[in-house]
Amino acid sequence: MQLNRKLVLLLMIGLALNTQVKAQSIKQFQDGERVAFLGNSITDGGRYHSYIWLYYMTHFPNRNIRCFNVGIGGDNVKQMADRFNYEIIPLRPTVMTLTWGMNDTKYWEWNRAQADTLQEAVVKIAMQHYQALDKLLKQHDEFRKVFILGSPYDETTKSNKQNYFPGKSKAFEALIDYQEAIAKKNGWEYVDFDHPMLEINRQGQLKDSLFSLEPNDRIHPDNNGHMVMAYLFLKAQRLDNLPVANFSIDVNNKKAVKEINCKISNISVKGNIVSFNYLAYSLPYPADTIPRGAYQNKAQSDGLKLVPFNNEFNQEILKVTGLKPGTYQLSMDGQVISNWSAKELSSGINLAEQIYTPEYQQALQIMLLNEERWELERRGRMYAWMEFNLLKEKGLLFADNKAAMDTVNKYSTQFFFGGNRELYTKAQYKTLRNAWEAEQTVLINAIYSANKPKTHNVQLLKVE
Repeated sequence: MQLNRKLVLLLMIGLALNTQVKAQSIKQFQDGERVAFLGNSITDGGRYHSYIWLYYMTHFPNRNIRCFNVGIGGDNVKQMADRFNYEIIPLRPTVMTLTWGMNDTKYWEWNRAQADTLQEAVVKIAMQHYQALDKLLKQHDEFRKVFILGSPYDETTKSNKQNYFPGKSKAFEALIDYQEAIAKKNGWEYVDFDHPMLEINRQGQLKDSLFSLEPNDRIHPDNNGHMVMAYLFLKAQRLDNLPVANFSIDVNNKKAVKEINCKISNISVKGNIVSFNYLAYSLPYPADTIPRGAYQNKAQSDGLKLVPFNNEFNQEILKVTGLKPGTYQLSMDGQVISNWSAKELSSGINLAEQIYTPEYQQALQIMLLNEERWELERRGRMYAWMEFNLLKEKGLLFADNKAAMDTVNKYSTQFFFGGNRELYTKAQYKTLRNAWEAEQTVLINAIYSANKPKTHNVQLLKVE
């Protein structure tokens, strides 16, 4: 009964979100695409882009794409424009996503000024600052533009008494509307994270006032929030309802009567044993169960409780009809997976929810390799943060010399500069940065080698 209530809740949430995302459409990434995610700290230290890439790594093992984190913590839209030619163009992207507005709408200023006056001022200045980036975007027709209407500022949660800035959410909403209008005017693609995530917060807070997708500071989504963001992006790409695999076997006729995104062969029925070979052309999506990252208390898998991702994106359906009544033990490549009744098997089971299938274990390796890649990429983002937030204004951008190191040491008593100092002492050397890039390439090559589909032997043994 509890599972049914959970399913109903997810379906209701999915229906509510679908009414908000159905008008949005982003082209799917194709083999060879290079996708640059430009943004602020939510992109810089977040994982939504990594979760999106993980879907492509597992569901489309032969689409070798590259995704790049081009976020910098604290950036406003003017700063993004300032580093556009340094960071975006050298990546040679075929697609560039853009999310901005959180830092443009200020923070503690809201506690020192009249809200209406400040809202008008910050929105006006942000719109003016965007013009420089708009001009740059229009100079580059070689890549598609995707506007991400960013994750919201949560003004209503009771989870955090800090960072309460009454009025900020209205200013942020005004910039979200502005970005949507720009995308529509220019014929650029866009996806709305803001309104669906606000709706999830609203529904969650009806039951628990402490609920939030951004519980730590009202600003930065936890890992579950980033999974919601990945879901919304993939949904806008119309990738829902593409099964990992969906197949049905008629035992009486020893025949596969359905094979969607998979191949069934060598069906055998001998006594109480049914066996066959199974090749799925995709892997299940492996949601991480560990809260990763500083100040993160939720895991990626916690996001599956908030959106119907498994229902829409992670279906690996096995159906077997014609079995004698009883209980059957399912094994794959000799590994016992679980027991199901003949009735359950005839209705269909979702193998993607079974973490010990060989294909799920294969997918877990991809997820862990991708996490290693993310960690290495973050080093480069921390180096970029120091370059653009300190050294650029001192005329030492990418100088990486004694003067730059002296400047970093001088400002290391300040929290953020001090926190990045040790990383900069290493990253200032190009040979080390090149080594990190080479390590990432090794990991990406390993992913696209390890993610290829494999044939597995499946056995159903009647045990009761």
